[in-house]
Amino acid sequence: MLMQRKNNCMLKKKIVVIVLLQLFLSCLLSCQYLPLTNARQLVAKQADGSLNFLVVGDWGRKGHYNQSKVAYQMGRIGKDLDVEFIISTGDNFYDDGLTGVADTNFSKSFSQIYTAKSLQKPWYAVLGNHDYRGDVLAQLSPVLKKIDKRWHCERSFTLKYNLSGLPSASASDVGGSAVELFFVDTPPFVNKYWEKPNEHHYDWRGVTPRKKYISHQLQKLDNALRTSNATWKIVIGHHPIRSVGHQGDTRELIQQILPILEQYKVDLYINGHDHCLEHIKSLTSSIQYLTSGGGSKSWRGIDKKANMDGLVKYYDGQGFLSLEISGTHLHATFYDVQGNAIHKLDLSKSAHNF
Repeated sequence: MLMQRKNNCMLKKKIVVIVLLQLFLSCLLSCQYLPLTNARQLVAKQADGSLNFLVVGDWGRKGHYNQSKVAYQMGRIGKDLDVEFIISTGDNFYDDGLTGVADTNFSKSFSQIYTAKSLQKPWYAVLGNHDYRGDVLAQLSPVLKKIDKRWHCERSFTLKYNLSGLPSASASDVGGSAVELFFVDTPPFVNKYWEKPNEHHYDWRGVTPRKKYISHQLQKLDNALRTSNATWKIVIGHHPIRSVGHQGDTRELIQQILPILEQYKVDLYINGHDHCLEHIKSLTSSIQYLTSGGGSKSWRGIDKKANMDGLVKYYDGQGFLSLEISGTHLHATFYDVQGNAIHKLDLSKSAHNF
């Protein structure tokens, strides 16, 4: 009888430990937005120290709506440029994100689609509104990285690539010759996703209380940009700040994020959400707005009430974006579904700028 009581006691302790471990892991996943200011220090691998990468958004449709065709062209351009990584601007899995880490949509929309050798590089992804309509913690889970080692999805984080060809620890010794990428979690900023009743369910685990979460995001972004000595500052989020497409400008980002980007002279803001390729030039700052949301379903057109100020290029179709960056030059190219270069942007900075 005494032995049975001891066994029961041991079993209860094991159950408590397992429950506490599960709660701890859940907390870690729900708090992945914390390290925005702790930039991962990396070195561009090109012989001249330049950095090349691709950007695609709004793609996860199991190859349909020309997703597979866009993926093929990405593989071709990725090989030509010898890209180091790929950025996803969100809405990674349609229509309602993933149901869990075992959801086959992950493989059918990602692993089995982007199969080119040149695309077997890290994929840095942010979350879109469609991703929040599923099990959001599944996309953030390290389990997916075990399924496909390319997958890196977090709420917000920072990457810093040294362009000198020297060890990253020497980045500050070469006048800040670097590219710094700031990834921001934009869906929680958008008011309509929080309205009740709502036609969709959103998984806000790790985001509530909303006001505190948004305040933390803004503070971390401000701190990260303020302390950055990078030559090129690029911010990535799912929602556009400026767009003439069907979704249009995002008022909440204009009010809360744009002032920070302008204050610290950000060079590019890159987004998805509108299913198009788009370039808008700010008329009041140095910011260039680039939309790369043509990873699959497209053809929604320009909004009739759109603010057309600063519009340089709008392409209502599928495609993606490439960037080639050196210490003094930035070259961006939009490609359509046939792999044709349909628009280019060139920016330059002289040595005294950094």
